[in-house]
Amino acid sequence: MFRHSSGRRLGVLAGDTVVDLSELAAAARSAPPPPDLLALIDAGDAGMVEVRRLLDQLDTSAGAPIALPLTGLEVLAPLDPPRGNVIAIGLNYAKHAKETARQAGTHAQPPTVFTKAITSIAGPYDDVPIDPGVSEQMDWEVELGVVIGRRGINITREDALEHVFGYTVINDVSARDIQSGWGGQYFKGKSLDSACPNGPWVVTRDEISDPQSLDLRLTVNGVVKQDANTSDMINPVDAIISWVSLGMTLLPGTLIATGTPEGVGFARTPPEFIRPGDLVEAEVRGIGTLRNRFVAAGKSRSVP
Repeated sequence: MFRHSSGRRLGVLAGDTVVDLSELAAAARSAPPPPDLLALIDAGDAGMVEVRRLLDQLDTSAGAPIALPLTGLEVLAPLDPPRGNVIAIGLNYAKHAKETARQAGTHAQPPTVFTKAITSIAGPYDDVPIDPGVSEQMDWEVELGVVIGRRGINITREDALEHVFGYTVINDVSARDIQSGWGGQYFKGKSLDSACPNGPWVVTRDEISDPQSLDLRLTVNGVVKQDANTSDMINPVDAIISWVSLGMTLLPGTLIATGTPEGVGFARTPPEFIRPGDLVEAEVRGIGTLRNRFVAAGKSRSVP
C-alpha cells in the first residue's frame, strides 16, 4: 500500500518499481482492482488471478503513472487496520523464553497468546512517539508476521499454510513497565499507539518456500540487538495457526505476530530501552526492513 495524490493505492512491488494497479487497470480498460490489500484478500483466489492477469499486460517500458520508482513513495502499512486485533505469540523462541524466565526468576512456559489493538498499527517508516508520562521502558521485538488469507476454525497443521495469504515484518514494540506492572497487562503494554510498525509490504505465500528458514535481525542506531532465524521457533507457523484456530475462527485479513527471538532490551544486563532519537530497523530477510525513528511525544500525560 502507498499514498498517491488521490489517496491510498494498492501496488505490486517489482524490484525498485511499484506498479499502480489502478492505473494499470485503467490503461488496460479493465475493471478497477480492489482498493486495498484487505479487499484483495477478501476477493480470494479470483482476486489474485485478476491481479496476475493485469500484470501479464504490463508493458516493461511503462513509466509513470503506471510504474513508479519506489524511492520517494510514501509506503503505508499494508493492512491498516487488519481484520481485528493483531494476534501475537509470546515466548516462541527457546532462547528468548529462557531469557524472559531468567529475568522473572521462573522456568520457561508454553507460548502466550495475546493481542495488540488495531490502533497500534504504524507504517514501516513512520515515526513512533515515546511519552515518558506513559512508559519509560519501551522495548523492541522483531517478528515474522503472517497474514491469513482464508477463513478457518480447528485448522490442522497439515492444512495450516493453505490458509496463509502472505508474510510481512512486525516490530512488536512493548512498554515493559505496563506489560509487567498494573497487575500484568500484556494487552495494554503491547497496544500503545504506533506500537506495531509493520510492512513494508506483504510477500505472498508462493514467494516464501519455507517460513521456517528466514533470518531475523534488529538494530538500534546501527547496533545489532537481535539476530536469529525462524528455524529457532518452538512452535512453527503451521503449529501457531492450528493452535490459535482451535475453537476460534481465523478471518481473512487477520495479522499474526509469531514471536521474537532473544536479544530484547529488558532482559539485557543492564536493561536497555528505546529513547527519543533512536532509529530501530527490523528486518526479515527475503521480505523487507522496517525503519522507524522513535521521537518524543507531545506534552506528557500522567498515568492514572
